[in-house]
Amino acid sequence: MKTVTIAVIGAGFAGNFHCNAFKKVNTVGVCLKTVVDTDAVRANTMKEKWGFQVATDDYESVLRDPEIDVIDITTPPVLHADFSIRALEAGKHVICEKPLTGYFGLPGDVHPIGDTVPRRKMYETMLADIDALRKAVDNSKAKFMYAENYVYSPAIVKAAELLRAKKTRVLYSVGECSIHGSTSTLSKSWKNVGGGSLMRLGAHPLCGVLYLKQVEAQAHGEDIRVTGVNADVGRICVNLTEEERKHLLADPIDVEDFANITVSFSDGSKSIIYSNDNTMGGIRNMIKLYGNNGVIECNMTPADNMKSYFADQTGLDSVYISENLQVKTGWNNVFVAEETLRGYTAELTEFVECASENREPQSGFPLAYDTVKIIYAAYLSAEEGRRIDF
Repeated sequence: MKTVTIAVIGAGFAGNFHCNAFKKVNTVGVCLKTVVDTDAVRANTMKEKWGFQVATDDYESVLRDPEIDVIDITTPPVLHADFSIRALEAGKHVICEKPLTGYFGLPGDVHPIGDTVPRRKMYETMLADIDALRKAVDNSKAKFMYAENYVYSPAIVKAAELLRAKKTRVLYSVGECSIHGSTSTLSKSWKNVGGGSLMRLGAHPLCGVLYLKQVEAQAHGEDIRVTGVNADVGRICVNLTEEERKHLLADPIDVEDFANITVSFSDGSKSIIYSNDNTMGGIRNMIKLYGNNGVIECNMTPADNMKSYFADQTGLDSVYISENLQVKTGWNNVFVAEETLRGYTAELTEFVECASENREPQSGFPLAYDTVKIIYAAYLSAEEGRRIDF
């Protein structure tokens, strides 16, 4: 069995989640060689936890290392494009966490940029950036793999199988990813993440819908493309008093905590995508497809295969029950085999196989490109109050 040697860039939540999935790959040998993070404590903690050989803060070292086959980028989005281009130029396969990239500010911008920089400038700058990244992808023999776990989750995999078998025409779809705010302080500011709830959360169901429309098009031997987007975004929680906000994590500075976009396709179909940082009670994560011959509902978050009831939280501080759950008392739906049911294991398995076999992944650069392009067109639509056509 060939062994694929991997460097993981970023020792945070996503990096650890990827390592958990890498450890479950059994079709190709995996060697976790180097973890890179500017925080030495985090890097060494992840090294010991997952058995890396090296922990460092030197990204250049993995670019120079001839043993490294794959560079897995799980950093904040502000670093995605630059790190990806440098990895591709070094001949390394790239796994890049979502979203692909965004607008994070230019010299001369007045801060906070989310409140001062026109969305037209953001949109056009971002298009130039992703075109540069596309050129790097096209010029490299290495593969670019977009870490959108929705594409590999069992619900979406089965939905794709049903669409192919039934030759369903998806007339409209609804997708949502909403949570009780982010625990990351970086999420408050546009300069760190490139947007708010739409960028961090809405990118998931949007990419899932784009993938399933691609499956539908292939089943009919057609080309279905996005023709336009309408959007409305807002900052809701800032209108509440401190007392009214005490149960909410959302604390935006210059980003939205609510977004609603409508995507139009060339076959006349529509998709509505919601994302919200003010949703109590755990994560909402779903896609619903309404077709000419049936309905398919995909619940991306494993919600009801296990339940728990506790009268207090004693002893549960270190026990993971559910993402974004405020309290563990009372009845709760417990996440079981989350890395499998949310697609991470299948995602990283395919990516390692693609690196080993030098083939294209299902979730590659085209999906990454289209997703971020639509997101920024949505931001432009919301600011200008009109549909943005492609």
